[in-house]
Amino acid sequence: MSLSNGRHILAIPGPSVIPEQVLQAMHRPGPNIYAPEQWDLMAGIQADLKKLARTSHHCAMYIANGHGAWEAALANVLSAGDQVLVLATGRFGHGWAAMARSLGIETEVLDFGLRSTIDLAKVQAALEADTSHRYRAVLAVHVDTATSVLNDTKALRDTIDKAGHPALFMVDCIASLGCDQFEMDDWGVDVMVAGCQKGLMTPPGMSFVFFNDKAASLRSAKSLVSPYWDWTLRASPDEFYQYFGGTPPTHHLYGLRVALDMIHQEGVKSVWNRHKVLSTAIGTAFDTWGSDGPLELNIKTAENRSCAVTAVRAGAPDGTRIREWVYDNAGVTLGIGLGMADNKDPEWHGFFRVGHMGHVNSQMVMGVLGSIDAALKALNISHGGGALDAASSIIAANHC
Repeated sequence: MSLSNGRHILAIPGPSVIPEQVLQAMHRPGPNIYAPEQWDLMAGIQADLKKLARTSHHCAMYIANGHGAWEAALANVLSAGDQVLVLATGRFGHGWAAMARSLGIETEVLDFGLRSTIDLAKVQAALEADTSHRYRAVLAVHVDTATSVLNDTKALRDTIDKAGHPALFMVDCIASLGCDQFEMDDWGVDVMVAGCQKGLMTPPGMSFVFFNDKAASLRSAKSLVSPYWDWTLRASPDEFYQYFGGTPPTHHLYGLRVALDMIHQEGVKSVWNRHKVLSTAIGTAFDTWGSDGPLELNIKTAENRSCAVTAVRAGAPDGTRIREWVYDNAGVTLGIGLGMADNKDPEWHGFFRVGHMGHVNSQMVMGVLGSIDAALKALNISHGGGALDAASSIIAANHC
């Protein structure tokens, strides 16, 4: 007998749970893309995306996933032969670096491993050593989805300024936008990339590049940018089709419109606080389980953990055993341990991740934690007691 029948819970770090309101908004006939109301729809979406990113500058939208946003951001401000400094705290920092190299951009990677934040002293030293200003840009990931590390973006901006370096500051917020606090303008970010399928609660297929006037001026100085990736008309079109360089992703836009309404009705700061409380409850549960047994949070220091995703070390093969048990017996899908070990290495089976981004609340989180607790008991995996009580106490202490 399986107890997994019923509504399945998707607890992976993206694509995230899609709200019923978003699905319902998308379930409609195709619109007349030449009608005037399409202009109003797009203008409102663009404005609300900028509110969420906390910027008064520019936003370009693409029919693409996060990798498309990576390429678009690079293509508009850099050229083959340019050099960038990439700060890696997991798989996705390295992924953005690989994208840059594929475009002929020379990359220098400072790798801070899989369990720590960016070392600001090392960054400052690298920038101060670059007296000829070879680095045209510094690339960093706000939250690496694989490791669940949260990097201090404001402190990184301050470090660049302290070094007196003119490099463009480019940040990946694909996992964090709408989950972890992010202040594009106040924190001095020049270019930021994001996607629709995580904190924005919309099916995969759209990505966004936000950029300020400094980045726009670099684009203007370039003689060649691929027409499809060029952000100029996408951010400020003369005709409707220029928002997407052709036919728009109509039904994604209807869903995104409702998702943004939900975020702004709740309030961006309230959304951040909700994610913070729920992620603290999850971290508390795992710390409690780990007091007597193999479970261990990948990021040890609470303030360095993302509010959107939690990466867990369980030891091989228990990571896979736990994932398979909760899927088969509780109707819960947990994320794989992405980038923590080669997938051909037996150690790959020692990791998993819990996604808690976007459309998530306390009963969903407690249900996932309860399922993991049951798995630990069913699989005879050693663990400390009282994890669910500890998590529920966090939630109880933060009720409205």
